[in-house]
Amino acid sequence: MQLKHIILCIVFLYVGTLPNEETMTWDETRKLTWADFKGDPNPNSDAVALTASGLTFGYSVKTSGRRIIGFTTSVEAHFYPNKSWYLKHKANDYILGHEQLHFDITELYARKFRAHLDRLVVNQNIKTQMDQIHEAINEALHKTQKTYDDQTQHSINVDAQKYWETYIKDELQKLEKYKS
Repeated sequence: MQLKHIILCIVFLYVGTLPNEETMTWDETRKLTWADFKGDPNPNSDAVALTASGLTFGYSVKTSGRRIIGFTTSVEAHFYPNKSWYLKHKANDYILGHEQLHFDITELYARKFRAHLDRLVVNQNIKTQMDQIHEAINEALHKTQKTYDDQTQHSINVDAQKYWETYIKDELQKLEKYKS
């Protein structure tokens, strides 16, 4: 089979956002559209589209004297429209579905992160533990995004793409309890 275009996409994993940077929080009722991709395409890239998504994480601890007595956390999956782009003359609904799944994978790891945080018990090392979980989740997210692109050949392998769509849907369902 000869391919006229190699379809590539890249996912950027952002840990935080810049002030006033436009973001979209993951929402199962709202899928990405090409209008959400507002960045300028990279003319030196072979990619058809680039999805910029990542996790934001924040926490606060409650203390009594020097002792930590409680904590709260916030974890969100975000899409960054101004850092995401596509080539209008090469993009189609199939490629958009591939890009959506990158965002869905980000949400999956937001839920995994929330599940880990939910199991934590207040202790004097809680900040270190949360930071370690945050780092591990980001590493796992990056690895999964890369594996997804490798196995699907950036959406070219249709059978692998279908497998991943089913797999991520099932994994999100398993962690429904941790949807924000």
